[in-house]
Amino acid sequence: MPTAPAARHPALQGLTVFERGWLSSNNTLVPAGPDEPGATLIDTGHTKHAPQTLALVRHALNGAPLARIVNTHLHSDHCGGNAALRQAFGADVWIPPGEAQAVLAWDETRLSHHATGQWLARFEPQAQLHPGTQLRAGDCCFEVLAAPGHDPHSLMLFEPARGLLLSADALWEHGFGVVFPEVQGEPGFDDVAAVLDLIESLPVSCVIPGHGAPFVDVSAALARARSRLQAFRASPARHARHAAKVLIKYHLMEVERLPTAELLEWTVTTPLMQGLWERHGRGHADGARAWAERLVQELLDSAVLQRTVWDGVDTVVDAAG
Repeated sequence: MPTAPAARHPALQGLTVFERGWLSSNNTLVPAGPDEPGATLIDTGHTKHAPQTLALVRHALNGAPLARIVNTHLHSDHCGGNAALRQAFGADVWIPPGEAQAVLAWDETRLSHHATGQWLARFEPQAQLHPGTQLRAGDCCFEVLAAPGHDPHSLMLFEPARGLLLSADALWEHGFGVVFPEVQGEPGFDDVAAVLDLIESLPVSCVIPGHGAPFVDVSAALARARSRLQAFRASPARHARHAAKVLIKYHLMEVERLPTAELLEWTVTTPLMQGLWERHGRGHADGARAWAERLVQELLDSAVLQRTVWDGVDTVVDAAG
């Protein structure tokens, strides 16, 4: 749940914000209005946390129906609970349009979880949520805003009467999500900058980010995000290295522990990691495995990961697990 001062902010009145960890995105529950069949849940966390998400939503609903699930984008930490929640409540799933056909066909070569080596339970969408439209939920009327950068198809939701922005991974209190187009060799930094400008142009008084607690000092968050973006623009290799370590850390959050040899094999064979090695790792290590070893060692040195012996095997574990 959000903490002070944002927890008491009037923009959040009547809403339930489930602040999750880094494996799962935050989830926001909007109670149904008098003419609606049920509540709306925005983002559903990771597949691994689906039972926990289901328990949180059931408790908050207190017997009321859930009619709709809305995803800001389709990364595994934002839509991993879709299948379980639809099965439990019969809620319709609304997704951004950009990858709708890939989801309908469950084309794993086009969906990000395959390229990133992440888990995602298959689901079927019932509707699409288009930028430039409005999403009415309870007493909220959200403006649906395109927010490319972190993900080309990502959306934000802005409720002008409340001054409330659901920013997904376009803006956190201390940064923003990995710019995946750049990871894949496509431009993305300009999109990040444009979305930050868009946020600054809105009368935002409170932000529910994709990760971390809701916050109210939007100007300070924007300044930190722009400073981070400037550093990544000045050194795309720095961003690539950051992205590679984020992907390794995220994988360890999924699996909790992995023999060191298996983790290194995952690092050099996962499609997105292979691309990072080809575009940014060459010239900085003698080979892909040496590059992977260096990345893992940096995460161990910073205590993000830990090394242990498990059943007699040298193993890496998530330090926060």
